[in-house]
Amino acid sequence: MTESSQEEKSARPNSNNDFSNRRVSIMPGWKAHLTFWTIAVIGLSLDLWTKSAIFNWLEQKPGNSFSIIDGFLQLVRTFNPGAAFGIAAGRFYLLVVVSSIALVVILVVFFLSGSQQKLVHIALAFFTAGICGNLYDRIFNDGFVRDFIDVVYWPGRHWPAFNIADSLLCIGVGLLMILSFRSPKNT
Repeated sequence: MTESSQEEKSARPNSNNDFSNRRVSIMPGWKAHLTFWTIAVIGLSLDLWTKSAIFNWLEQKPGNSFSIIDGFLQLVRTFNPGAAFGIAAGRFYLLVVVSSIALVVILVVFFLSGSQQKLVHIALAFFTAGICGNLYDRIFNDGFVRDFIDVVYWPGRHWPAFNIADSLLCIGVGLLMILSFRSPKNT
């Protein structure tokens, strides 16, 4: 063998190790996984539990509603056939496919985000919980998502009813907006 081919052969394992080390370093560590999965599971559990408990409780109430703050906040039983604000109402397969793709993208982003992106991991966990909660509802409730929080923002004007999953999605968006104003080393 020539001297240059021996150098190439000895250089290959090192370059492969360098590549595999770089590949491993972009994966989140166990603390990131613990944070991400804890938030995602607790958020999903809270969403599904509140939907079930409140819907069962409101079924016994007159008008299927309960006022918490008169004229401002009440619990109601509503079924949303669409996405946010009723977008794509009745398009079950489209909404399931879009939600599934969004979930896969979020998980890929998490797995490739590295260990230093703590607030990003938290935001992605909120997204995961919110998407899974509404996706579960859509699949197992005949294409409907159960919403129960009704806010009156102006006399006679109601914000579209929402649930805990929707709130978790909004928190995730809010965190990402805050992160967009921070320097990369602070995230």
